Amino acid sequence: MAQLTNTTQRYGWISIVFHWLMALAVMGLFGLGLYMVELTYYDAWYKGSLDLHKAVGILLALTWVARLSWRFANPSPEELSDKAWENKAAHLVHGLLYLLMLALFVSGYLISTADGRSISVFGWFEIPASLMMDNQEDIAGVIHWGLAWSLMILVGLHAAAAVKHHVVDKDRTLVRMLKTH
Repeated sequence: MAQLTNTTQRYGWISIVFHWLMALAVMGLFGLGLYMVELTYYDAWYKGSLDLHKAVGILLALTWVARLSWRFANPSPEELSDKAWENKAAHLVHGLLYLLMLALFVSGYLISTADGRSISVFGWFEIPASLMMDNQEDIAGVIHWGLAWSLMILVGLHAAAAVKHHVVDKDRTLVRMLKTH
């Protein structure tokens, strides 16, 4: 039977789904963001790509909250490395991943609401604009760009570490984020 919750030995399906769903969304949003910045106002998909990026970003932010709540409500599997520095680095990288995503959500919100309009999430609900500052869109845009690249670099480091654990250390670090048994 599928294990839904985490144990001290492995991740449950809910944590695994959160992890991979968010990984796909983050990479997809990054790719869409790279595409969007090349579009001009007159390109056919200019507005549609912006609306999609904003809506998926809001859904990702809500998923981030749910994932963080789930993480605090469940035990974390024991570390497999016997190297203290490696375990500390893993915790630091995970913390930075969460913080960078939070900062991206805030900066994306500030870009999207700089004109005073709310953000529509596929017509299901709206996130109202609340903060208005001079040059808000430009300042938040520069910050968002830097944060997005920083997140991608950290995601690459995270993925490389998982592969290293699998190939070099031959431990179950990667495998336990792929299946529950």
